[in-house]
Amino acid sequence: MNDLKEKVLLWEDDVEIPTYLTGKPDKNPMFLEKRVYQGSSGRVYPIPVIEKITDEKVMKKYRVVFLENKYLQIWLIPELGGRVYRALDKTNNFDFVYYNRVIKPALVGLAGPWISGGIEFNWPQHHRPSTFSPAEYTFKDNDDGSKTVFIGEIDRMYGTKYTAGFTLYPDKAYLEIKVLVYNRTSEPQTFLWWANPAFSVNEHTQSIFPPDVHAVFDHGKRDVSKFPIATGTYYKVDYSSGVDISRHVNIPVPTSYMAYYSDYDFLAAYDFSKEAGLLHVADHHVSPGKKQWTWGSGDFGQAWDRNLTDEDGPYVELMTGVFTDNQPDFTWIQPYEEKTFAQYFMPYKGIGAVKNATTDAAVNLELADGKAKIAVYATSVFEDAEIVLTDKKGAIHRVSTEISPVRVYKEEIFVPSPTKESDLTLTVRDKNGRVLVSYTPKEREIERIPDPAKALPDPAEVKNNEALYLAGLHLEQYRHATYEPEKYYEEGLKRDPDDIRINNAYGLLLLKRGQIEKSEQYFRRAIKSATRHNPNPYDGEPYYNLGLSLKLQERYEEAYAAFHKACWCAAMQDRGFFSLARIAAIKGEFRLALEHVEKSLVKNYHNYSARNLKAALFRKLKQYDKAEKTALETIELDMLDFGAYNELYLIYKELGRNEETKKFSRNRRF
Repeated sequence: MNDLKEKVLLWEDDVEIPTYLTGKPDKNPMFLEKRVYQGSSGRVYPIPVIEKITDEKVMKKYRVVFLENKYLQIWLIPELGGRVYRALDKTNNFDFVYYNRVIKPALVGLAGPWISGGIEFNWPQHHRPSTFSPAEYTFKDNDDGSKTVFIGEIDRMYGTKYTAGFTLYPDKAYLEIKVLVYNRTSEPQTFLWWANPAFSVNEHTQSIFPPDVHAVFDHGKRDVSKFPIATGTYYKVDYSSGVDISRHVNIPVPTSYMAYYSDYDFLAAYDFSKEAGLLHVADHHVSPGKKQWTWGSGDFGQAWDRNLTDEDGPYVELMTGVFTDNQPDFTWIQPYEEKTFAQYFMPYKGIGAVKNATTDAAVNLELADGKAKIAVYATSVFEDAEIVLTDKKGAIHRVSTEISPVRVYKEEIFVPSPTKESDLTLTVRDKNGRVLVSYTPKEREIERIPDPAKALPDPAEVKNNEALYLAGLHLEQYRHATYEPEKYYEEGLKRDPDDIRINNAYGLLLLKRGQIEKSEQYFRRAIKSATRHNPNPYDGEPYYNLGLSLKLQERYEEAYAAFHKACWCAAMQDRGFFSLARIAAIKGEFRLALEHVEKSLVKNYHNYSARNLKAALFRKLKQYDKAEKTALETIELDMLDFGAYNELYLIYKELGRNEETKKFSRNRRF
């Protein structure tokens, strides 16, 4: 374990952690239909709810997966929702995420127990329904010397699935997390993803949002504040004197804020007493969400510190949202659609309030008293890196030096007078000229503070059918706890019974609620309107949804015809041909089913449900080599695709390859 110069170690071991025990899950289903939770629905069925935390503290063993290189040591605990439990910067012995040395749950989670510390992954809503439940996991050694731990699960509430690959590289001081979210179901679903890293705070810490963040929103954008200096009332606190709310000590009550927008890819926190901090880097086009949450520095917050830890004090949550910029803010994921993204968590040190960052490097630039203070941190070793400071006329400072996770570059440079901060640009390149990071300050302008969101009016007060359709769709998308989307759809159909979009949307809502026969009439009405002037409509979705309704009613011939018609529309061919393949398979027409499933995969190669059907069809046709190849290809795409592993088990069982069969039947971790 000592020879880590160019290696990554991956191992698992049992670790005893002081733990406060929870009660048993309630065996009776909890139908919490109108429960409001984190701004959206608190429904949890069919997940069991735990409503008791004991006062008993015991030493409990957890199976911990370790990733370690010469810079970092990462602890992952799959049985606690796959969270990052500890992330240690070995170069300065700094826990760059909050390390809570005790498992002390409180009834904060959607299904009950929730713990503070580490990095929690909130999916498909906040706080994650399974945050205190076990997740599946497996490992992979990569050709470049890196190692990956794959952790994932299927959401029991909506049927969507995620797989997250946690990768550590031999020479990088960051944890890479690549995530695959997949909709396994035949209907559109919604989800959100917020990584929730905690950061230990004191009077010397600051949450560092990008320089262009000038306003922040509350949950649901109900309230808004200037940032970082709040000047109004926010969370019923009077900040009119001008208060820096980027510092935890200045916030007396439990408070959330989320960036209005930013064109930067980073979010950070820094402890100026330790000269060390946490950085998150992700493409802001995919990951716009930047948030801080605190229990507050007052008596209430201190009480919650005691509720959640025995010795490790206060923290903030520095949350990062993907496909979302607010909570609740859900994104649609279509049937059999895959969405992928990457997030990077890393320590940084010695440079203070970072102004820009990439996965390669982070910089700070400050101008005061005629001097520019520059500082550069790198996530790996860059020999002969070029650091250049320019003004409007050209370079005023240029140096070639080594930068690395243990070698920070800092310098103060006199600048020509008069020079404004916005005249300067700091650029860092590697020895081949590739830009590692660059920063140009912008002139401070008086920016308009956005207006807070307004509640939807009652259906009767909505102006037109398009607005009614969008209101209903919004309520479905955001899983609203108290407003009902059907009220808006029903009002729209009262005004125009033949509205195509509302008939289709209302039918789909009924279908997802199990009112299968009732849904059929709305899809047929949508189709009747869409085919008023010609038999070939622009949008094939009503035909696809009609096919779903008919298939669930076991009217297979009618469903087969509806799915075929849906496939006349390119947007429906992925799901439509797959649905045709399933019906053909039900009827035992395996070769026809293969033709359909191949057409589906042309449109969506990563339709894992279609891939597993393809493997099963080859197996049914005794084409075992092709079946095995298909399943293995699927596992290469998603290391935790349970259907593909099951197909391999069945293939090897039918072939009598008993040793390989045992590998899949006896281990939960593959």
